[in-house]
Amino acid sequence: MAAGKNIEEGLEFIPKFDDNGLITAIAQDNQTGEILMVAYMNRQALDLTISTGYATYYSRSRQELWKKGQKSGHVQKVEQILVDCDQDCLVLKVTVDSGQCHVGYQSCFYRALDKNSNNKLEFIADRVYNPKDTYT
Repeated sequence: MAAGKNIEEGLEFIPKFDDNGLITAIAQDNQTGEILMVAYMNRQALDLTISTGYATYYSRSRQELWKKGQKSGHVQKVEQILVDCDQDCLVLKVTVDSGQCHVGYQSCFYRALDKNSNNKLEFIADRVYNPKDTYT
């Protein structure tokens, strides 16, 4: 099978990391389908996620691995890893508790573009925890 065909239709997991050695990873609540966050993984983070069953990401700003929930306690238990057609993006279907966003919301997507504006946001969710109580 040709390399491109193998990536797109084969059964071998061949994740395609970008020039910085990263792959986009979207965390989705396995029960509700809600998109919780978007992050990045390097090879080590992906390998740890697969071997431990808990989401580990790579922080581009801190340039280090971080296990989701290591500080907050809001871990992500990985139930399934989906890969897109050209294997350059992952969806992690995860089981979670309350409060996946570091600013206190269940999801990092707690605002939406106001339908009547091209530059104003509106809140679409309420905080589920106080981050000041969690992060010291």
